[in-house]
Amino acid sequence: MAAASASNRRWPIALGVVLLLYCAAALWMALSLPVEDGERDWFAPLVPGGWMAWSFPTAMFFLTIFALLALMAVWEYARPGGHPRIGILRFETTRGDRLFISLLGSAFIHLAWLGLFDLSLWWALALSVLYAIVVFRTV
Repeated sequence: MAAASASNRRWPIALGVVLLLYCAAALWMALSLPVEDGERDWFAPLVPGGWMAWSFPTAMFFLTIFALLALMAVWEYARPGGHPRIGILRFETTRGDRLFISLLGSAFIHLAWLGLFDLSLWWALALSVLYAIVVFRTV
C-alpha cells in the first residue's frame, strides 16, 4: 500500500514529461515549416511530396488529441478510479467517457461553425473549450 501511495506522489513528473514532449513536438513542427519571403508558410506540407499533406494545423490537431489522452492517463495515475458518476444524461460516465463526449461535441461544433458562420475558427475553439468544461462538470 505504501508503494502505491509513493507512486501516486510522482504524478507531477509524468505531467511534466507529457507537457514537455507536447511543447517540443509543436516547436519542432513549427521550426520545420518552410519559410517563403521571410515568413513561415503555416499551411504548407510538413513533408513535401509525402503520401499525405500533413499541414501544421492538421498535425497540431492530432498531436493535441494524443496529448489529451496522455494527460488523462496521468490523471488516472494520480487519482486512480475515475470516479464514475451519474450526471444530467442519467447514465454512469467516467472521465474517459466525458473526454470522448467533449471531443465528439467539439467536432460537431466546428463542423457547424464552418457551415453557418464566416468568422474565425478561434471562436469555435473557445466555444468547444466551454462545452468541454460543462461536460466535465455536469455529465
